[in-house]
Amino acid sequence: MTPNPENTGTVLVVDDAPDTLRWLCELLEQEGYTVLVARSGTEALSRLEYLVPDAILLDALMPGLSGFETCARIKANPAWAHVPVIFMTGLSETGDVVQGFESGAVDYVVKPVRAGEVLARLATHLRNARVARLARDAVDLGGLGVLMLDARARVAWRSPQAGRWLAECFAGNDGDPAPEWLAQAIALAPGGELDAPASAGQQLVARSLGRAGLDETMLLLVRRDPAAREDRIESAALTPRETEVLSWVAKGKTNRDIAEILGMSPRTVNKHLEHVFEKLGVETRAAAAALASRTLG
Repeated sequence: MTPNPENTGTVLVVDDAPDTLRWLCELLEQEGYTVLVARSGTEALSRLEYLVPDAILLDALMPGLSGFETCARIKANPAWAHVPVIFMTGLSETGDVVQGFESGAVDYVVKPVRAGEVLARLATHLRNARVARLARDAVDLGGLGVLMLDARARVAWRSPQAGRWLAECFAGNDGDPAPEWLAQAIALAPGGELDAPASAGQQLVARSLGRAGLDETMLLLVRRDPAAREDRIESAALTPRETEVLSWVAKGKTNRDIAEILGMSPRTVNKHLEHVFEKLGVETRAAAAALASRTLG
């Protein structure tokens, strides 16, 4: 078999069955991968202390530390959390599959493992992981504060800049955002904004960029002077009518509600909002409402 030139990654294979380990090592090496081996969950964690692979093939049922617990520990470590984990197991019940994904795995291969299937899944997840890594490297180099939350409102990833800002705002919580704040942040509509506790004369604002994956939400963190909101509204030079419309938007009213309150047509309300968005430099109703909520009340 001719090695695939694209398969230049390192794969950690974790399984307590010698025959399975031998077969997988031969298969992966023939494809061009560099292969590391561990015979238990504990041994796998020790391997990771010295070298972080590009992907992990992990048996779910092993003596001692189970594959599910091993995966959860890998994902709890920021230095390893980005590595895609693919489970290999004879367990095929729905509950077992769900447990595998809940522990942090990206895929699940049922034994007996078929060569073509495991190679295809591995190649796909390695490509995705490389693209994600390049994107995150670009975010790091750009000094952007980006925060990724999973479906349970837990931090899945944060850029170095985001980590520094959050540590300042949530110093009393070991630098981790308060659970209540995370729950509010993940509930934001795209374009919506949420303040974090003020720190060092600066206000940290989280702006929702919407869904960034199957179960992740992306937030862009921005530091502003606490007076910036007021300055931005004042400098926008809104007309009295536009200010009225914006104030009702900040109170959660729909265009139809505002039209009835102000005695105009919904079409006219929408036209006023177009002007408001342009003057404030925002693109969504949620962003305009967040900007105006503190200033206009």
